[in-house]
Amino acid sequence: MNTYNWYSQLIKPTWSPPSWIFGPVWSVLYIVIAVSFGRVFFMAWKQEIAFVIALPFLLNIVFNIAFTPIQFGLKNNLLAAIDIFLVLVTLVWAMVAIYSYAPWIAYAQIPYLLWVSFATVLQFNITYLNR
Repeated sequence: MNTYNWYSQLIKPTWSPPSWIFGPVWSVLYIVIAVSFGRVFFMAWKQEIAFVIALPFLLNIVFNIAFTPIQFGLKNNLLAAIDIFLVLVTLVWAMVAIYSYAPWIAYAQIPYLLWVSFATVLQFNITYLNR
């Protein structure tokens, strides 16, 4: 409850979606991520692609998982903004890296890319408004 109170008291832009939308969106995205990233890691394990192709996918997962503890555990908007930016950068890197090997994996990331782009802009705005 303390975390909810903290987040609800932050100044947010008027176009910020309601908090309840994040759970369903991420639930759908995590299914796409699990299937597509799983395929990348399987390809790397079978040596169908080099580890360097799978690296941005691995880093993306690390940064994605780190966001919630940073934002809601540490309650640190600046670190959360840096982290979500790294999620975005590693996602673009991953899409470019995998495209020539499995274009469907790159295309499958488009909803994730759109949401993370939006989330990055939102987090940067929240960070700025609450400085």
